[in-house]
Amino acid sequence: MTETALLIAAMLASGTPLAIAGLGLLINEKVGVLNLGAEGMLLVGAVTGFAVSFHTGSTVLAMLAGAGAAALLAAIFGWLVIWINANQYATGLAVSLFGGGFSAFVGVPYVGQKLGAPVSHAIPLLGDIPFFGPALFRQHPMVYLSVIAVAVVAWFFYRTRAGLVLRAVGESPESAHALGYKVRLLRLAAVLAGGALCGVAGAYLSTVYTPLWVEGMVAGRGWIALALTVFATWRPARILLGAYLFGGVTMLQLHLQGLGVEVPSQFLSMLPYVATVVVLVLISRNPIWLRANMPASLGKPFFPGG
Repeated sequence: MTETALLIAAMLASGTPLAIAGLGLLINEKVGVLNLGAEGMLLVGAVTGFAVSFHTGSTVLAMLAGAGAAALLAAIFGWLVIWINANQYATGLAVSLFGGGFSAFVGVPYVGQKLGAPVSHAIPLLGDIPFFGPALFRQHPMVYLSVIAVAVVAWFFYRTRAGLVLRAVGESPESAHALGYKVRLLRLAAVLAGGALCGVAGAYLSTVYTPLWVEGMVAGRGWIALALTVFATWRPARILLGAYLFGGVTMLQLHLQGLGVEVPSQFLSMLPYVATVVVLVLISRNPIWLRANMPASLGKPFFPGG
């Protein structure tokens, strides 16, 4: 029973950065912008967050710094693809490569450094409940904030006028422009928000989940977050479900290793990525249903008339 509770807790902690990054990418894609640079933005957020936490001892400042650094990188991406009309796929890949190289360069002084002792985040009384306490109520506040963020984004997109305008931009930017909306500015705002969330996810990884800095520590989570948007069919609540699913698969490999299961560690390490490929293949078997949920202008440039 205790092992199951700890596995659930580990699944929630592991799925949180995927949920935050996936939510940011979903915001991008809702307005028609496909950003393949998530891996690079996560790495920039991770190294920035770790550096700030190392020098200040503040996790909150680390999260804000990670968000700001990744948002700056997202702003460059947004300027290139929204105003210069650079190819979104090539530019996103360039951002990913740049983020990986930049984070490795500036992170050299922090390799092997450690942050302060971990702080208990158990909720009083609730954290002492048998099974449910260790499983659900001893998490870092970011775990709970990520759930709240998903609910807020879902409410924003489907219950507010501004959210409906952003969705309209993703479906038909030409029509939104004809109605007088600043399509480029709206897309840029969404790209900045998405980048900031990716930065928060990266900072969470380096300061909370594994409080250390190692080159390439994001380890493909940016690509999994991209796959999550398709898995979720561009709906926020399903992002959370998918993040915990992939987080559970990641933790399962460690759990099986701890139980002494005689399976090569390399195969167990492949599980999250194999699961990603399998899910995408299953979803892609119904292209009509996929197109019905995907923003119509996703990945397509917009050229305002006049």
